[in-house]
Amino acid sequence: MKTARFYFVYTGTYTGKKSEGIYGHRFDAETGQFTLMGLAAKVVNPSFVVTDPHHRFLYAVTEMGEEPGADSYEKNGYVNSFSINPQTGSLTFINQVDASGSGSCHLTVDSTGKLLFVANYGSGSVASFAINPDGSIGKRTDFDQHSGSSVDPLRQEGPHAHAVVLSTENRFLFVPDLGTDQIRIYRVDPEKGSLAPNNPPFASVKEGLGPRHFAFGRGAKFAYVVCEMGSSVAVFAYDPMQGSLTPVQTISNLPSDFEEEDNAAEIEVDQSGQFLYASNRGHDSITVFAIDPQHGTLTKVQVVSTHGKTPRNFAIDPTGKYLLAANQDSDQMVVFSVDQKDGQLKPTGQVVDTPCPVSILFVPAQ
Repeated sequence: MKTARFYFVYTGTYTGKKSEGIYGHRFDAETGQFTLMGLAAKVVNPSFVVTDPHHRFLYAVTEMGEEPGADSYEKNGYVNSFSINPQTGSLTFINQVDASGSGSCHLTVDSTGKLLFVANYGSGSVASFAINPDGSIGKRTDFDQHSGSSVDPLRQEGPHAHAVVLSTENRFLFVPDLGTDQIRIYRVDPEKGSLAPNNPPFASVKEGLGPRHFAFGRGAKFAYVVCEMGSSVAVFAYDPMQGSLTPVQTISNLPSDFEEEDNAAEIEVDQSGQFLYASNRGHDSITVFAIDPQHGTLTKVQVVSTHGKTPRNFAIDPTGKYLLAANQDSDQMVVFSVDQKDGQLKPTGQVVDTPCPVSILFVPAQ
């Protein structure tokens, strides 16, 4: 993303007593200040939000129905589309489609802006949709239902697709599945919008780790998977010709003396490709790793408190100077400065009040 002076920052939330949908802030990249714009769109449980390559449209999942409960993941989620006003940042609803599965938790738009992929956690499936020229979500172009389980009888009784990430050249789709301890790999046909199992069709993490989110390193020589249940990062060497992942390393996010429950959540590699960040829910922190440029391996540099509860998501701003940590259960986002030399984080003192924040998206403002 080409850097700008001003950005709109959209925050997806879990709706309920405190939240009504997607909230907007205006971000000044020179001063690091966030200014509240207010409710940008009223939508149920927009727990993950993305934009198209040209930043004209915003897409959000509706993860579950109005009343979270035992049957929440038995009902299909939705995918919603909005147009973005480039001057004001306001969102205008376009349309909503059935996500073809339950617990819809993650989505991405391909580099052409013509395809959208969604991961359905509850039902353990992935679906692709055409995007029309007006930004609306069109017909479903493909679907795949995962199968299998792993060692934890409570959380891995069946498949739980947790993210959809495209390779840089738009040829392969990677889907970490918490329930099967696999990263499913698909070959993508951009013209048809179809998905076909790759050869090999998956890579595995150690049993019981529960892969959640996925990120490529700079140059896409290596890929990184944050494992929710094992609070660790699995490192893979990536072959862009074959779409294959070869295990390199697994490293814990947590301090050695921490023995309480934790569930790792988000992962991001900085623009320089030198540092990787992963969030921890329970320890309520972000772990900073240095990346070995030759081997892709990680060395722990810092574990820093997010000064709030349950950092489900965080995002580094497009300039790379600031990190915004979304503390879901504290109803606020905490701003950190990023040391460009060693990658370490330091709170700036700025706290951005937002009800139940769970997803952050930076979009350039005109």
